[in-house]
Amino acid sequence: MMNAQDIKNGTCIRLDGQLYFVIEFLHVKPGKGNTFMRTKLKNVVDGRVLERRFNIGEKLEDVRVERRPYQYLYQDGSDDIFMDNETYDQVPIKKDLVTGADFMKEGDTVEVVRDASTDTVLFAEMPIKTKLKITYTEPGLKGDTATNTLKPATVETGAEIRVPLFINEGEIVEIDTRDGSYVGRVKA
Repeated sequence: MMNAQDIKNGTCIRLDGQLYFVIEFLHVKPGKGNTFMRTKLKNVVDGRVLERRFNIGEKLEDVRVERRPYQYLYQDGSDDIFMDNETYDQVPIKKDLVTGADFMKEGDTVEVVRDASTDTVLFAEMPIKTKLKITYTEPGLKGDTATNTLKPATVETGAEIRVPLFINEGEIVEIDTRDGSYVGRVKA
């Protein structure tokens, strides 16, 4: 158990049987009345964000979480198989628990967040940026750099992204895995 005034960004708490990460907190001391904590909590399972107030001294159930690097091995049905880099144990994780799963290729390292008390996987995160090769796109024309026009392109994982007109097949681009946006071209 922890007190409400001990809340920090990244703290994981159990509230109404659900797990939440604190993404924002503010210690509020009004002119009249008691001090309280105003927080924004993100649900671990569905990603919804809710705002909640806690009075100072209120007891909350904190959850100890572990973040460890795992390597993506292969897909097995609806599960992705990952290997713990320290113990070499293989763990199946549902594809919908992996953020940026569309841009994941064999050998990529992801950060897996587990509940330490029950040893269950909460979610897995790809690095924010990844480099992938363009496998198909319409040919670009020289000099098409003046506008911010984008065209569809398929990357080596099979995901479709939007890239500038001057990008051609075979080039390697950097992608933001949170939203699939084009970041830049990687020089060889």
